[in-house]
Amino acid sequence: MKNWSSQIDQITQYFTEAFSNLNAEQLNWKANPETWSIAQNIDHLIIINKSYFPIIDAIRNGTYSVSFLARFGFLVSFFEKSVLQAVQPDRKKKMKTFPIWQPTESEVSIDIMERFIDHQEQLKVLIEKSQDLVKSGTIISSPANKNIVYKLETAFDIIVAHEHRHFEQAREVYALLQNGNESLKH
Repeated sequence: MKNWSSQIDQITQYFTEAFSNLNAEQLNWKANPETWSIAQNIDHLIIINKSYFPIIDAIRNGTYSVSFLARFGFLVSFFEKSVLQAVQPDRKKKMKTFPIWQPTESEVSIDIMERFIDHQEQLKVLIEKSQDLVKSGTIISSPANKNIVYKLETAFDIIVAHEHRHFEQAREVYALLQNGNESLKH
């Protein structure tokens, strides 16, 4: 099995070391109205990751039904490659998120780092408890679009890569904050 838990621990450490000493104003600072703040990047990760929890619960209680597209291995493979490639940390290509995964538009509370750390622990537990589903090759639909199907294993790969992507995005915001806004540096 892949070591998603250690990767999640590493990402959590990256976020904590980079942003835990920032105040609310710094966490919520935006370079412009079209970009997300550091806090919004973190909030987005919590929202998107939590959207997988009900899917796994539904699989466990027998109420989950995956799209008929899951029957076509070539489509599963296509979506796995496409989505995983799209969320890579290099951020060469900008993406627009699905509406269900939009972060809050208002100021995110200062406890966002604590909530993120707690969420990361919950995510690791979910992944650990899902190892049997991963081993059996369980296929799910994306929480945002029932017609996008991929293996649960790939979903966890997507989550980890996506967290790295948003850490890089948050670091870019922090660099802009440091370079362009003297009043918010301290």
